[in-house]
Amino acid sequence: MRPIIGITTYVLPATWGVWHDLPSALVPHDYAEAVRLAGGRAVLLPPDDLDADVLDRIDGLLLSGGPDVEPSLYGQRPGPHTVTHPDRDTAELVLLRAALDRDLPLLAVCRGMQLLTVASGGSLHQHLPDVFGHEKHRPAPGVYGSQSAEFTPGSRIADLMGEDVTINCFHHQGVADAGSLTVTGRAADGLPEAVEDPERRFVLGVQWHPEVSRDRRLFGALIAAATNT
Repeated sequence: MRPIIGITTYVLPATWGVWHDLPSALVPHDYAEAVRLAGGRAVLLPPDDLDADVLDRIDGLLLSGGPDVEPSLYGQRPGPHTVTHPDRDTAELVLLRAALDRDLPLLAVCRGMQLLTVASGGSLHQHLPDVFGHEKHRPAPGVYGSQSAEFTPGSRIADLMGEDVTINCFHHQGVADAGSLTVTGRAADGLPEAVEDPERRFVLGVQWHPEVSRDRRLFGALIAAATNT
């Protein structure tokens, strides 16, 4: 059987057919398709903070991208550019912490990497242009920034990426302090682009969006780890 990968979702108003602005649990199809193409079965996980029992039924967890993480979780007040969904933070932290306790294979994408960092005792830059003075990480609404990253030799992400180190990112926040995680990839301006927990079987966070290109290197590694659960 294909390993089952749970994907965290948004709850946002959506419009289709005769329905308008209907509160909906959703996530870009790129995530589910990337899991499918890598050999897994995608299951969508709406926010639910009651318990983490669903982890008994899945083989791996994928923390998807989305809105900013609530700054109070890392000891800051929201800045003028910060937009949060606290209910999603609460629900995903329940899953994330339980997944780490179980050593469940985990891939965290963009916001997911930021939430993983916060759960690991780290902190975030709330608006990167204020820190680095440029918009390369989010050049325009709906436009991915294309950059090259540098990865730590011998790290999991370096082994997975190989010689193709191009990343496609869309974010205005980023990791300031990785907490207990190990930073294994950085952009040219020094911003962390990949974090890992070498003490666990498979815990990888990437700041870019590998689902858009259906990157089988990263998703294949998640599926391989989940197959051995």
